[in-house]
Amino acid sequence: MTVTDREPEPNAPVLPEVRMHVAMPNAPVVGRIAATALCTRGKSASFVRHVEIDITGTALEGTFRAGQSFGVIPDGVDAHGKPHKVRLYSLASPTWGEDGFGRVIATTPKRLLAEREPHAPKDDPLDHSLFVGVCSNWLCDRKPGDAVQLSGPNGKRFVLPTDPDAHNYFLLATGTGIAPFRGFLMELLEGPPAHSPAASTWKRCASRIDLVMGVAYANDLLYDGWIRDLAAKHSNFHYHTAISREAQRDGSKGEYVHQCIDRKLKDSSGCMESLRSDRTLIYVCGLAGMQVGVFQTLLKHEIDGYMKIGEALAGTPSSEWTAEQIKRSVRPTHRCMLEVY
Repeated sequence: MTVTDREPEPNAPVLPEVRMHVAMPNAPVVGRIAATALCTRGKSASFVRHVEIDITGTALEGTFRAGQSFGVIPDGVDAHGKPHKVRLYSLASPTWGEDGFGRVIATTPKRLLAEREPHAPKDDPLDHSLFVGVCSNWLCDRKPGDAVQLSGPNGKRFVLPTDPDAHNYFLLATGTGIAPFRGFLMELLEGPPAHSPAASTWKRCASRIDLVMGVAYANDLLYDGWIRDLAAKHSNFHYHTAISREAQRDGSKGEYVHQCIDRKLKDSSGCMESLRSDRTLIYVCGLAGMQVGVFQTLLKHEIDGYMKIGEALAGTPSSEWTAEQIKRSVRPTHRCMLEVY
């Protein structure tokens, strides 16, 4: 049913050559904040910002492809007096950037605010003081004109194929994992501005595109208005939301991304049947572990082409596989790209 470790992979996408590590963390370039704004809606308990960074004149200008990531080195030192280490952020822009020339890039940092919990024997079990994350909070605090040290690009597989029309796309995101898919959708459907050098060769993708966005509450949906407008304009683009901690409109319980896929695969409308096509590519971005539920759902519906099964599971019915066995022995094929953290 499913590709094993020893079998060739049919219909693997042809991916473009990408540039990587043009600027290293130990020799970063300096960009400047061009714009910053909240990208949640209503009274969300999360604080996620759309942050644009101007890299004009640096070694990073024009080097990124949609789907890659870049490093941010925040100012200051850690608890040991050493400079902070680099943190990676997914690019939320198309290849031509926010400006059409690859001179302004964007990402979606989420503020971290939490109570301390003991993780090591030396930690005080009574310390439940509030702490904030280092880099994302720092980046969210920046104002237009502020300097930011950057490295990158990073990543070579989580990119669109050289011929976008050769494939269908199934994009699965949780939370800030939507970032690269904003860039993908701009690249596949919206196109560059008229003044961009990329405008002369760009062609709108006619293939089917499905996006499943998973969040805890509806107010946590990122870029939601823009994505809904995009779905209204393009009949080949289909937007699905999986809200885990709110009841659905029909009164049923909330659901996670894999549960949304499972439910819609059972739907007689066939709205997710493109998963069965050997043209389809799956991209997964978000919380580590979400791929386990997705793989289990694909196995349940006997959908193949996206996983390699290790020999340890070769003779065991997939219905008996545990989540831990899937983590150890199931690997994505070249038609399934993972970017989880």
